Amino acid sequence: MDYAHLGLCVPDILLPREGTDLTKWAVVACDQYTSQPEYWERVRRTVGASPSTFHLILPEAYLEQSDSLREAERINACMNEYLSTGVLVSPGPGFILVERTLARGAVRKGLVVALDLECYDYRPGSRSLIRATEGTVVDRLPPRVKIRENAPLETPHIMVLIDDPEKTVIEPLFAGNSEKVYDFDLMENSGHIRGYHIREKSALDAVARALERLADPAAYRGRYGVKAQDVLLYAMGDGNHSLATAKKIWEGLKNTAPDPKAVMDHPARYALVELVNLHDESLVFEPIHRVVFNTDTNRLLHAMESFFAAQGSSFSVEKCASRGEFTPYPATEPGAHRISFLSGEACGTITVTNPRLTLEAGTLQSFLDAHLSNPSASKIDYIHGDDTVIDLVSKPGAVGFFLPAIPKHDFFRTIIVDGVLPRKTFSMGHADEKRFYLECRKIIR
Repeated sequence: MDYAHLGLCVPDILLPREGTDLTKWAVVACDQYTSQPEYWERVRRTVGASPSTFHLILPEAYLEQSDSLREAERINACMNEYLSTGVLVSPGPGFILVERTLARGAVRKGLVVALDLECYDYRPGSRSLIRATEGTVVDRLPPRVKIRENAPLETPHIMVLIDDPEKTVIEPLFAGNSEKVYDFDLMENSGHIRGYHIREKSALDAVARALERLADPAAYRGRYGVKAQDVLLYAMGDGNHSLATAKKIWEGLKNTAPDPKAVMDHPARYALVELVNLHDESLVFEPIHRVVFNTDTNRLLHAMESFFAAQGSSFSVEKCASRGEFTPYPATEPGAHRISFLSGEACGTITVTNPRLTLEAGTLQSFLDAHLSNPSASKIDYIHGDDTVIDLVSKPGAVGFFLPAIPKHDFFRTIIVDGVLPRKTFSMGHADEKRFYLECRKIIR
């Protein structure tokens, strides 16, 4: 069965050889704990000189203090060493069926596959089979491009969603008798993970047939109540900028290739991702909060008032008389966006009436993008978890904004009808529930 029409490829995945300490090998996505470098220092101490994906990535907590070119050279040298010394071995072409027990006890199921970057377009207005779900910040790509453009390997933290309410794609694979290829505890109390190699053609074909049913144009139009002919089969869940980096490198490679036909078989055309069913019980859309550093609370609120007045929206602030009155999630109000804020100086709720955008995240982000585009010492970070925000705003000059979660069951239709969401609108779980780097794949000939 040909899988090309589904943007699907059966990859030759590489895994650490037998005897490798997999708890040290697997580390969490590089864009987590960006304001908590102490987390990454603990990881560094835990890993030491052992084989580890920690040596194959650049945590974003270190991005500003690092030389991207030098880091890329270090990472590429380590990748080549792992390849030449047999640290990584192939169990043969196939998918990896993933069973991840999260620290809170829920079990998330996934399937590691390769997707065709020819079927992906992260630009606004895209109607591609694989689509971004949040705005892609092109300025964030260059450091990632430097690391990947000459890399012999990829190791993904990308999670891609499929909308499969009947659970026909991933879940039936657990009834099979597939070979277990890993089974270990993740570091930093992040739960447990098992992986099974899916190599039988009958199982691979069953996955493809189930995806075909989801992508059937008539069923697609009926499911979402739309007239669109361009099917959205894969929606980015996490790691959008990593997939965008892979796309950018592939386009550059394709456009400069001396043989336009031969280059279409290049391994860099594909990217390794984990498919996750939107309807997996463990999958909870968590909000991503904002913390602004090196700022003054009152000045920031005054700047917000001016910004929204210029947009034709009214703006008001209701401050709490004491910290004990503060609630991160205020009651909703028709025709308005209400967002709580917290700092060492004050706390309360801002209300923007007649907002121009649909979601609270878009309303807040539109101000922050404009405010922080001016020369300023202020900086922003995107935070998962209420407790982390509360901890960070205990530092002088920090203000946190709490955003509500979005409903996941309307997720695909929202993307189809409205297009991409504002960046950093949602998160698929807490930081320790993000995908850990584990599987690898060669992206050079």
